[in-house]
Amino acid sequence: MLSAIRDLMRPPAGMEFDFSQPPGEPALTPADGVSWRVFANPVSLFVGGVAAVLLELAEPSVRSGVWDHSGFRRDPVTRLRRTGFAAMMTVYGPRSAAEKMIAHVVRMHGRVAGTTPDGLAYRADDPRLLDWVHATASFGFTEAYHRYVRPLSAPEKDAAFAEGRASALLYGALGAPASWAGWEGMLSAVAPGLEGSEVLSEFLRIMAEAAIVPGPMRPLQRLLVRAAVEITPEPVRSLPQLRGWGLRFGEGALVRALGRGALFVPLGDPPPVQAARRLRAHHLQPLSS
Repeated sequence: MLSAIRDLMRPPAGMEFDFSQPPGEPALTPADGVSWRVFANPVSLFVGGVAAVLLELAEPSVRSGVWDHSGFRRDPVTRLRRTGFAAMMTVYGPRSAAEKMIAHVVRMHGRVAGTTPDGLAYRADDPRLLDWVHATASFGFTEAYHRYVRPLSAPEKDAAFAEGRASALLYGALGAPASWAGWEGMLSAVAPGLEGSEVLSEFLRIMAEAAIVPGPMRPLQRLLVRAAVEITPEPVRSLPQLRGWGLRFGEGALVRALGRGALFVPLGDPPPVQAARRLRAHHLQPLSS
């Protein structure tokens, strides 16, 4: 189960990347920061990602931009791997490669525009929408780790948001929150415009049924989707489309066992391990004479 979710961290075919090179080049986030812990855990990565997308799809303009201009419905696993790789690059990749990847995404956003079903024009590079997407991602991953892996202190939660500031600015999310209080303020401001839709139902169905893990493990996949719904904040948590998707009695303990167990299960050579080797290799290099 964990190895299958871990594979979402790996680059899709044609996007292979060696995170161990070049020796010594820092990432956009500090190696001793909260983000390196949060994103190394496949459970918090999966659960937090689902919670973030639920919040994004509740915002009408973001929903139209995401749902009408991506291949998620057609090939969810590939789309998830692309998104997972982008997250790995943003957190663990050498700064130069992360900046190059983000610049490519920004150019793609510049070509995405349309109109919501209610007739509201939107652009994917609208700073207001970029702020919301960045904020929901920071919340989702941080809260999933806090709830299902290890509790985070208030300063650590603030640090998780602050550490994402460099990438937020590169993406164009100039007003993305840099603290937990900033996130809560943004959520309160955006909440009146959040709404339910059939897209939320379709997204949950896809995440529950897509072949992300082997068939016998599919019940655990659905469990993690419900764990994501469980941590989704109001007013989205109470939308009709999310009703019945929360955790049942005793399931929270099972998710926590998976999350904490992932800390001790060897997961091969994923990006976090490669990135640590990149920085360690720099320190081990002999001094030039």
